[in-house]
Amino acid sequence: MEFLYEKHARGFCIFLAVLCILQTVFMGLSGIFQTYGLRRELVRREKAAASYLLDKEVPPSLLASAWNQTEVTGEGEDFVEKIGHTERSQGYLLLLAGQTSVPLLLLLIAEGLLFSAALLTGAAVFLRKRERLYEQAEKVVAGYADGTYNIHLPEDGTGAVYRLFGKVEQLALSLQAKSENERGAREFLKDMISNISHQLKTPLAALGMYLEIMEEEAGNAETVRTFLTKSMRSLERMEQLIHALLKIARLDTGSIVFEKRQCDVAEITAQAIAELTERAGQEKKKIIVESTPGEQIFCDMEWTKEALENLVKNALDHTEEGGTIRIGWSHSPAIARLTVEDDGCGIEPEDIHHIFRRFYRSRSSGDRQGAGLGLPLAKAIVEGQGGTLSVESAPGEGSVFRMSFPTA
Repeated sequence: MEFLYEKHARGFCIFLAVLCILQTVFMGLSGIFQTYGLRRELVRREKAAASYLLDKEVPPSLLASAWNQTEVTGEGEDFVEKIGHTERSQGYLLLLAGQTSVPLLLLLIAEGLLFSAALLTGAAVFLRKRERLYEQAEKVVAGYADGTYNIHLPEDGTGAVYRLFGKVEQLALSLQAKSENERGAREFLKDMISNISHQLKTPLAALGMYLEIMEEEAGNAETVRTFLTKSMRSLERMEQLIHALLKIARLDTGSIVFEKRQCDVAEITAQAIAELTERAGQEKKKIIVESTPGEQIFCDMEWTKEALENLVKNALDHTEEGGTIRIGWSHSPAIARLTVEDDGCGIEPEDIHHIFRRFYRSRSSGDRQGAGLGLPLAKAIVEGQGGTLSVESAPGEGSVFRMSFPTA
C-alpha cells in the first residue's frame, strides 16, 4: 500500500472510492424505485379489478373478504391458470415488468453512462497529471545530461516516484560535483601551464643570450666565466620556480598528506635557515633566532620548514644591506606562533592584501629576486595544516609574518 503515500495516486484512489460509494447508493435507490413502481402497478390492477366487480354489483363485503383471503384452493388455482396469471405465464409477467422496468432500465443506462464518464474522466486526469510529471522529469534529466543543474526534480511529494526523484537528484549532485572538479582541474592545468611558460620565458631568454655571448667570446676566459655563473643562476632560478609550482600544484589538488607531530622549534628553525645563512653573510645581513631550545609545535616538520624558509627568503629579498631578520616564537594554551620579522622596506597599503597571490610582485619589489611564489606557497602549507599566516607591515618600517598553529 506504499503507493497511497503519493499524492496523485492517493487522490485517484479516493476518487474511485467515492465513485463506488455513489454507485452503490444509486443502485440502492434504483432498487427502491423498481419496488415502488411494481407495487404501484399491482395496486392499480387491484383497483381496476375492484372497480369492475363493483360495477357488476358484487357486494363490497364479499369483495373485501376476497381481497383479504390468504388460503389458496384448487378451484382458484385452476381458474387463474385458465386466464394465464401464473408464474409460468410469460405474457402476464412481461406485461407487468414492461410497465415497471422500462423507466428503471433507462435510469440504469443513464447511471452506467454517467459513472463510466466520471471514471474515465478521473482516470484521464490522473494519467495526464502523471504524464506532465514525467515530462517535467524528462526535461530536468535531459538538462542534467547536458550539464545544466539550475532546474531540479520535484521534491514536495511522497511515494515511490518521489523517492526515485530523490535518488536521481543525488546522482545529479554527484555529477555536478564531478563536472566542477573536472572544470576546476582543467582551469588549474591551463593556468599552471600559462604561469610556467610565462615565468620560464625570462630565464630561458637570458640563458640563451648568455650562451650566445659565451660562444662569441669563447677565447675570453673571464667573460665566459662571468656568463657561466649567470647561466648557473638562471638554471637555479628555473629549478626553484618549477619546484615551487609543483609543490603548489600538489597542495591545490590535495595530494599532500601532512604528517603532524610534536616538533622541536629550534630544529625547524635551524634547518630552515641552514642554506640562507651564507647568503645573509654575503649580503651583510643578520639572521637572529630568538626561540628557546626545547619548545615544540604540533606540525609537519618538513613542510613547516619549507614555509619558514620561504618567509626568511622573502625577508632577505626586501631587506637592505645591514638589515636584520628575527625569528621568534610565542605560544598560548590554544595557539603556537612562529614569527619572521625584518626591518626592510615594508609593504605599501595597496599591496598588503595581494602579497599572497601567486606571481604577485609589488611595485616596491623592483629588480629583487623572486617570482612571487614563496609567500603563496608558505600560506598554502600553513593553512593546509589548519593554521593561518598573517602579516603586519608599514612602508619603511619592515614587516612581521606570523605562522599560527593550533596546539595539539
